[in-house]
Amino acid sequence: MRFTVIIAALICWCAPAASMTIELERRFGAEQAKEEFAILSSTDIELFAPVIEAFVAARPDVAIQYVLASSRDIYSEIDSGRARHDLVISSAMDLQMKLVNDGHAGSFESPVTAGLPDWAKWRNQLFGFAVEPIVLVVSRRDFAALPTPTSRRHFLDIIRSNPAMFRDRLMTYDVNISGTGFLFATQDARQSDTFWRLSEVMGSMGTRLSCCSGEMLARVESGEMAAAYNVVGSYAQARAAKHGNIKVVHLEDYTNILLRTAFIPRRSLKSRQAGEFLDFLLSRRGQVILEQQGGLPSIFNSSIVEITNAKPIGLNTGLLVYLDRLKRENFLREWNAALVQ
Repeated sequence: MRFTVIIAALICWCAPAASMTIELERRFGAEQAKEEFAILSSTDIELFAPVIEAFVAARPDVAIQYVLASSRDIYSEIDSGRARHDLVISSAMDLQMKLVNDGHAGSFESPVTAGLPDWAKWRNQLFGFAVEPIVLVVSRRDFAALPTPTSRRHFLDIIRSNPAMFRDRLMTYDVNISGTGFLFATQDARQSDTFWRLSEVMGSMGTRLSCCSGEMLARVESGEMAAAYNVVGSYAQARAAKHGNIKVVHLEDYTNILLRTAFIPRRSLKSRQAGEFLDFLLSRRGQVILEQQGGLPSIFNSSIVEITNAKPIGLNTGLLVYLDRLKRENFLREWNAALVQ
């Protein structure tokens, strides 16, 4: 069973996908708009819609086709050369970096991008536009009589002390199918050995694996799950604001900080229009709209990096380490041995 999962994951990674699965598609702008370009993105449409709507309101001559897909499908589609999208957005920083490093991105420079902090851009090709803490989410009902975890070691001790409560009631990303989940797990492995001990204990509890933060949050909210590990912060905060059973926890040993990134593909036929939108997204006004109306923390939000032991994931070629075939294969083998028990 375990080896079947690993082999299937490697085949999925190495073989070109037959086609991309579109999760959702929506057109923004006037019917009579003279120009139209396409965004391929892994960011939920309700979070990104406010900034698109503000852009097309100011530019009635432009329409935007927004296509939502998984980070892994986005990588495969762009890498294959099939895609004809004009802006690519993903939370999987490592896959984005690989696409750019492999020559799939064009260069874009403007006064707006020149004003970005160095950590938010790479070679005038890849640009960070939102920062995201990666968090633990717990069920308030289940943790009413338990302490709130303060670290991974503390969380591990709580699970060990309450096996009946946590058996079959923990969730995390399935790194075999989720590019974003793979990034979070490999960053954890780089930060601390505690991650592997926690993974083994979670595996012994029959932890459920998921494709995405939305599913994990829904199951914690319903009470089906007691906790979900490595959830995207903005999604968690948005759900917590609406649903009383969700509690968001920043673990104090470290909190990985993700950059959502965007680039204009080299093959884009509407690179000018995509560049105009990218400028708006990265502008102070666009960032305010993104944060206040969309709930995605701005790159100018200093409070995120002030989280206790915040560990920003660097936008550099170090992201490519675990995308090496052998390193990826070894990591998946270890991860599946720990989690798939």
